[in-house]
Amino acid sequence: MEKQTDRRSGAYARRRAHFALAFFALMAVGLFAWNPDNLYLWIKALHIIAVISWMAGLFYMPRLFIYHTDAEPGSVQSETFKVMERRLLRIIMTPAMMLTWIFGLYLAWSVYGFQGGWLHAKIGLVVLLTGVHMFFSRAVGAFERDENRRSARYWRFMNEAPTVLMIVIVILVVVKPF
Repeated sequence: MEKQTDRRSGAYARRRAHFALAFFALMAVGLFAWNPDNLYLWIKALHIIAVISWMAGLFYMPRLFIYHTDAEPGSVQSETFKVMERRLLRIIMTPAMMLTWIFGLYLAWSVYGFQGGWLHAKIGLVVLLTGVHMFFSRAVGAFERDENRRSARYWRFMNEAPTVLMIVIVILVVVKPF
């Protein structure tokens, strides 16, 4: 019976992720070549899909850290968490973050010309969200080396950072208060 932590299943997951990224890229290139009247809506849809994928990872990663903190270093459970964290980061979160930035910057340029206080505030908050992503990425490395120095309580607190940023970003995008 194949385990999900085996290298073979990891290679399969990587291939699926590469396929999904290639599909996304081909779809984007195809949309620009086709240049439909509603290109903005297509790019917006791809942006929202990427944001949802990225946020799902940002919400889940600290939960993995909370449980990983309680696992004995070197245990089967700890090694399983390492695989889960690494795959979540490399196969879902980082590609989704990159696509979020690509589609989001295109929309900011093509629709808004990088104008508007709300847009500048939103981009600033997305930069902070990217900083949270990078912080989680470094934590994955620390857990990989069995060098986590943070408590489960700390990771519970950090679980709220993406949530707060997301709430403010959504309000800025929908309400455009300034």
